[in-house]
Amino acid sequence: MPYLIGLVTFAFFVVTLVDVILRDSASVKHLPKMGWILVVVLLPFIGGVLWWAVGREYAPRPVRSAMFPDRMRAPVRPVDTRTTEQQLADLEREEREAELRAEIARRRRERGGGAPRE
Repeated sequence: MPYLIGLVTFAFFVVTLVDVILRDSASVKHLPKMGWILVVVLLPFIGGVLWWAVGREYAPRPVRSAMFPDRMRAPVRPVDTRTTEQQLADLEREEREAELRAEIARRRRERGGGAPRE
């Protein structure tokens, strides 16, 4: 039994050390990469637990729900590829359209009911 505990601790040490060495420096938190290697080598079990708990940067995971499968996908935001000038032109066109609709409605009211005559 003591050999099994030692073997598991050694395997944990090796896996942790390999992960620290192969991990990109940008995804290492709180200490430089060499600092984490020293912590893991000098304190194999505690250093490994610290590495997996606070030293490693994990990729964000999508929210998964068995009850709501539509929430599994990340929401897709629409991308507006129009320039600012095009957006302003569209806004002016919409304002002009609203003015024309208001004018048509006013003229129909003045005519008396708005029913088209033939």
